[in-house]
Amino acid sequence: MFRPFRYITPYFLYLLAYMAFTKTGIYCWIPLAYLFFCIPLLELLIQPDGKNLSEQEELEAKSNTLFDIVLWLTVPLQIGALLLFLGSLSSESSLLDTMGRVVAMGLLCGTFGINAAHELGHRVSKFEQFLAKILLLTSLYMHFFIEHNKGHHKHVATPEDPSTAFYKQHVYAFWIQTFVGTQKKAWQIAITESKSRIFNEMALFQLIQFSLIGAVYYFFGGFVLVCFLVAAFIGAALLETVNYIEHYGLQRDFAKTTYERVKPAHSWNSNHIMGRLTLFELSRHSDHHYLASRKYQILRHMEEAPQMPTGYPGMILLALFPPIWFKVMHRQMEKFGIIPR
Repeated sequence: MFRPFRYITPYFLYLLAYMAFTKTGIYCWIPLAYLFFCIPLLELLIQPDGKNLSEQEELEAKSNTLFDIVLWLTVPLQIGALLLFLGSLSSESSLLDTMGRVVAMGLLCGTFGINAAHELGHRVSKFEQFLAKILLLTSLYMHFFIEHNKGHHKHVATPEDPSTAFYKQHVYAFWIQTFVGTQKKAWQIAITESKSRIFNEMALFQLIQFSLIGAVYYFFGGFVLVCFLVAAFIGAALLETVNYIEHYGLQRDFAKTTYERVKPAHSWNSNHIMGRLTLFELSRHSDHHYLASRKYQILRHMEEAPQMPTGYPGMILLALFPPIWFKVMHRQMEKFGIIPR
């Protein structure tokens, strides 16, 4: 009964963002401190939990609509947060307050605008896919819906996937690879599916996104538009940094004419509970790739999956400092017997 309410935890970030958008001074920076100081610190103190649900618990969780409602609520809250953010910006505000609010919105874009959309975008329901697209729109990252579902899941852990980081590739080089590569792949997929270079889903997404950009400029002005674009970029960079840590240095074997099937060993995992709850179990990534339609609340720990030394927020911080990242992760690769290629 109470299991769905564990996933109210992510909404604490909305509360902190509300404070950032309505107050000044240190309040504007609390969301950043919470996500990348408080959570990593807690995950150093709390032991990871690798326990899986029993078969009966899994059946109950899968059929419990409360888990879906918790996810659906991200949509109105994200739209409300975006409007509040846009209305809170003024050229008269201090530079530090403005920067803090932009970062707070960027964190919402990455944590909810794209991450919650990721979960909803894998659902078969057209309604939930529509919700995913709305969330992605608030982050100007609608191409993710196409490329992630029809490109990344097919090509993950191969050189054909722009969302897979190669051995000794630092995150800043990866950003260039993935920002350019995923857009290109999404266009290729959309054109192939529609047989048209003009009338396809990617073209529609661009029209919708540019309409939002125009509306923000019209109603709020150029200064607010620049702040919104920066926040959207922060959200995208956060998401792509998550992609970086999820598959770093992992490669599938090529056999004759095709790559081997995606296995648990082709994704890095974390059972650290705060990161799991905050990102709707995204860190149980191997099971997600094994069966992408599997709902977040029933994702399993898999023994064959290599484990990260801490949760996603802490690993994101490490990724931003390549020498430290390489030292930690190459040691982790040795620990799990992963041979670099």
